[in-house]
Amino acid sequence: MTTTTPQPAPDAPDASPAPHAPGTPDASGPRTALLVIDVQESFRQRESWRAASDPEVATAVAALVAHARDSGHLVVWVLHAEPGSGTVFDPALGHVRLMDGLEPAEGEPLLTKTSHNAFTTTNLQQILTAHGVRAVITCGVRTEQCVETTSRLASDLGYEATVVLDACATEPIAHPDAPAGRPLAEVLADPRTLQPAEVIERTRYALAGRFATVTTLRELTGR
Repeated sequence: MTTTTPQPAPDAPDASPAPHAPGTPDASGPRTALLVIDVQESFRQRESWRAASDPEVATAVAALVAHARDSGHLVVWVLHAEPGSGTVFDPALGHVRLMDGLEPAEGEPLLTKTSHNAFTTTNLQQILTAHGVRAVITCGVRTEQCVETTSRLASDLGYEATVVLDACATEPIAHPDAPAGRPLAEVLADPRTLQPAEVIERTRYALAGRFATVTTLRELTGR
């Protein structure tokens, strides 16, 4: 009778998933995308930015971006442009660029929009679909305008939306009947002006439980 000596089994292959490069599809299933909206130099050129809720919002956004990358999320950068307007949003003036300290990694899309929301005038939805994204996290400037509008539309399109409120910033909003072009001091002194904290709270009330989960950087990242 022939005796066969058992041979050691070959090492099992590593079953842990290989990390995917930023901006490339993840075959493991539905993904989340972080939408960084309008965190651009344009706002820093405005007098009203001195009264913004967080003039250094780029710091919080950078922390959120780092968390998104560590989590394997797609990061999409969005800028707002108003070509030919002669304003700080006119690309010809050179301010339609990310604030210092923010930079897309290789493969992360950088889109330019001309509407309040990040979908209508860009191919954002096509990018999200191509990457299997089913949930979006939003942050940026301004809280009640482009961030809120994008979050609402994302919800209507079927995405699970989350807004990181302290990675957003906004400015005082003058009363609709107030004269345009007033100096910042007059806007701030007007009792009818909505201050940034009031604007942010209004957005929280409008979105939470309706269009999005509203959270903070610490709650989301645990840091």
